[in-house]
Amino acid sequence: MLHFTSPALSPRAIPPLPARTFSAMSETISLADSTPDHVAGTWYSVPDLRLRDHQFTVPLDYTIDRNASPKISVYAREVVSVGKEEQPLPYLLYLQGGPGFECPRPTEASGWIHKTCEEFRVILMDQRGTGLSTPLTPSSMSQLDSAKEISEYLTYFRADNIVNDAEFIRVRLVPEAGPWTILGQSYGGFCSVTYLSFAPQGLKQVLLTGGIPPVGNGSTADAVYRACYPQVIHQNEKYYKRFPQDVEIIREVVKHLAESEGGGVPLPSGGFLTPRGLQTLGLSGLGSSSGFERLHYMFERAWDPVIVPGSRKQISYYFLKAFENWLDFDTNPTLHSPARGHILSGKSTQSSLADFTGDSSLWSAHRIRTEDDGKFDAIRAVKEGRPVFFTGEMVFPWMLEEVHALRKFKEAAHLLAEKKDWPPLYDIAVLNNNKVPVAAAVYYEDMYVNFKLAMETASQIAGIRLWITNEYMHSGLRDGGGQFRISNNVLSFDGFKAAFPGKYL
Repeated sequence: MLHFTSPALSPRAIPPLPARTFSAMSETISLADSTPDHVAGTWYSVPDLRLRDHQFTVPLDYTIDRNASPKISVYAREVVSVGKEEQPLPYLLYLQGGPGFECPRPTEASGWIHKTCEEFRVILMDQRGTGLSTPLTPSSMSQLDSAKEISEYLTYFRADNIVNDAEFIRVRLVPEAGPWTILGQSYGGFCSVTYLSFAPQGLKQVLLTGGIPPVGNGSTADAVYRACYPQVIHQNEKYYKRFPQDVEIIREVVKHLAESEGGGVPLPSGGFLTPRGLQTLGLSGLGSSSGFERLHYMFERAWDPVIVPGSRKQISYYFLKAFENWLDFDTNPTLHSPARGHILSGKSTQSSLADFTGDSSLWSAHRIRTEDDGKFDAIRAVKEGRPVFFTGEMVFPWMLEEVHALRKFKEAAHLLAEKKDWPPLYDIAVLNNNKVPVAAAVYYEDMYVNFKLAMETASQIAGIRLWITNEYMHSGLRDGGGQFRISNNVLSFDGFKAAFPGKYL
């Protein structure tokens, strides 16, 4: 078990820079329960917690006149411990991982939410496009008439506008529009670094768990994938070492799919499962604490029993349905980063739409995969008697054909993959001159957020405190949530403590 704590990191001195102000901060709002653009609900309860709903009407496009922009709805849930509804608690905004997933729905006081509510008023904001915040779904997007309209609409659902929404909410919720603490998990950490870059005046302190993005000029889509693929291979090797009996089972499933009519079998939703589609199970199965076990148990039930002697062997409905449920393509089709080869998928990736700037990705993950000398070629692995390697946090153009829910997005996705004029989401000069207290948990074997790239970025954020560990994987906040705590000006996580100056809390 490896743990390492760092002193505050200090990049080279840079003359102070004026903070870049997002449009949501250009106004002063008097605190009130409800306004025309903010509707607050009544308090309700789950065991040991009190909750209240907030619905905000925000601009789709913050770069134009507020009245001229189309509007969308953004939802946030306020959470406090029972009896603390009226107490003057400091505010903490939680930025969810994904992208494409809404914030957790508390059913009781447990994990990190329970601990944090002892000291904070927690705001769980569904990021635009998810949950109750004008969700992007196959059915909702069908209201747009063309691929061009869809692609243009989707460009407004990046980290910059998530931060704009957060600022819109902060000035309406926090007394006197004061700064708040933010906790960014995974992709939420990427959004937090965007927040640090462009609206640091809204931040009291920043906590990151598995969410430090690559921000350097050399962090192109191709460079990021070349860095990430080796860790995916490593996770595959660990999986087969844990469950060596699965080597033959998975080869057998791949062989069956390849020899089936059309090179695959129909899925319950109308999609088509091929060997390369099967490999995408690594997205969830290889990167979280219980993923190996879940993947193994799924393959235990890969086959239907042969009830009638001589019947053809077939993959079970249970397995096919489990495959679809695990990847969530039908309920969470998500925008991913063209600059990292991600366009639309249904599971988390550690970037929003175009988390990098400038050139188009042209499906980077797909192109870089061909550089691995066949390591991820499932059919070749079967022929050569090798283990079949699963892929990781990658989206490929062929998914737009094989995944039923994504077919209608095919043309729009290709337009986004070819788009070149993506504006920046990070400002390295501002990060070098950062004055906001920042602490981060960094996972040494993180499959989704490359450790080396995360450390390079950390060296650019002035004053950041790091806790580096291999005890947890990317899901450390959830798995060790009971150990996470912010109290008495100290962030502690399973023994790691980062003290913040008293003036910040």
